[in-house]
Amino acid sequence: MHSAVLHFFDYVNAIILVYFLVTNVVYTVLMVFSLYTVSMHAKSAAHGAYADLLESPVTPPVALIVPAHNEEDAIVQTVMSLLEIQYPEKEVIVVDDGSTDGTVDKLVQKFHLLRMDLIYRPQATCKPVFAFYFNPERPELILISKENGGKADALNAGINMARSPYFCTVDADSIIEPQALLRLMAPVVESTVNTIVSGGVVRIANGCTLRNGRIVDVNLPKTWLERCQVVEYIRTFLFGRPGWNFLNATFICSGAFCLLHRETVLEAGGFSRDTVTEDIDIIATLHRFCKKNHRQYRMVFTTDPICWTEAPHTVGMLARQRRRWQLGLMQTVMKHNDMIFSPRYGMMGLASMPFHAYVEALGCVIEAFGTILIPFTFLVGAMPFSLFLLLMFLAFGYGTLLSVGSVLLEETTLRRYPKVRDVLMLVLFAMIENVGYRQMVTLFRAQGVIQYFTGLNKWELVVHKGFESRVLVEDEV
Repeated sequence: MHSAVLHFFDYVNAIILVYFLVTNVVYTVLMVFSLYTVSMHAKSAAHGAYADLLESPVTPPVALIVPAHNEEDAIVQTVMSLLEIQYPEKEVIVVDDGSTDGTVDKLVQKFHLLRMDLIYRPQATCKPVFAFYFNPERPELILISKENGGKADALNAGINMARSPYFCTVDADSIIEPQALLRLMAPVVESTVNTIVSGGVVRIANGCTLRNGRIVDVNLPKTWLERCQVVEYIRTFLFGRPGWNFLNATFICSGAFCLLHRETVLEAGGFSRDTVTEDIDIIATLHRFCKKNHRQYRMVFTTDPICWTEAPHTVGMLARQRRRWQLGLMQTVMKHNDMIFSPRYGMMGLASMPFHAYVEALGCVIEAFGTILIPFTFLVGAMPFSLFLLLMFLAFGYGTLLSVGSVLLEETTLRRYPKVRDVLMLVLFAMIENVGYRQMVTLFRAQGVIQYFTGLNKWELVVHKGFESRVLVEDEV
């Protein structure tokens, strides 16, 4: 009996060891590619001719689509930031998805909108539209009020309303920097290949100060939970996504700030309403559509554009967010499981999809189990000390090195946190984030996997504080 238990522990520990080895090898490869990509983006941004793009008559118009449901605390600041974006020709389309609070009223009052009949072509499937609001003195701003159908449904309504060849999805709790859209569009204009997706960096606005829809003072948030998320976002957007983009295997483009080609999205069927993370699903859908129809295309990730979003400020809200993200990831990889290891989809099928399916989607269960089992088997004498040290380094030490490296890379290239105190604090939290916070998030992700297999595929509402508490001045529009 004792021998059988030891063999069981050996078998499980071997699985955990292989998981951490594969994960860290892939992260190392992505890190190398990301270092090259980020440094090249930093150089091009330093010499970028954004003024030429701003004044060029051939710069494509863009529709900024903002799906909103009960976002009365943040929506005005978000719209103000969008109206201030430097871009030759843009539409700002806010889609109120059946809000029960004062979202519509606040927008109508702030921007003096009037209810009007506008031309609307329902090409993408969505719930019925109730009304359109418009101000002739601000022709670039349109408010749509519709029946609640979810975020993907609201985005489809926005696509139907848009007239521009490109559209940008923007979360209602996001603030975009003035030149961000120009920086997203630059690789689109410069490319000879049809660029159907252009993604950018997302940063956390908690702790920052706003004035008239713009971030005017960048500070770290005060709580440990929010600071850990800052480090996590930096690592994800500087070491993860640029690496996959280098391999032409983009898997995720954050819906908080993502530029897409309208016609291609419509041809692919628009945003799907059968997952809770439409921004993950649309990327896989576009890969599938373009490969199936033998389209030449590319997706790009630009590390310079900055979008600021509000992160969960309580453990409960963070748990809801991460469970939903993990549930959506599971839904997407299962929906597109035929792409896994399929050479038809290039590096997306051979590398990105398998990694996200087996490591990102299901790996959290192994990691959560390993977090408990590794110290237990060592304490009962079922694991050699050398193996224990190796697993601890792979599970905690290497992740800490990646986090610290991400912070240092951010500060040597983008430098979005100008205060020395904040940089030192980021380095400190990069070292401690892998102990405690990471395990907590892994548990939340594992719960999302359980939700998928138990059929609890529901959207969990994440309540934000809103930007109004951090606004210094809000001038009249």
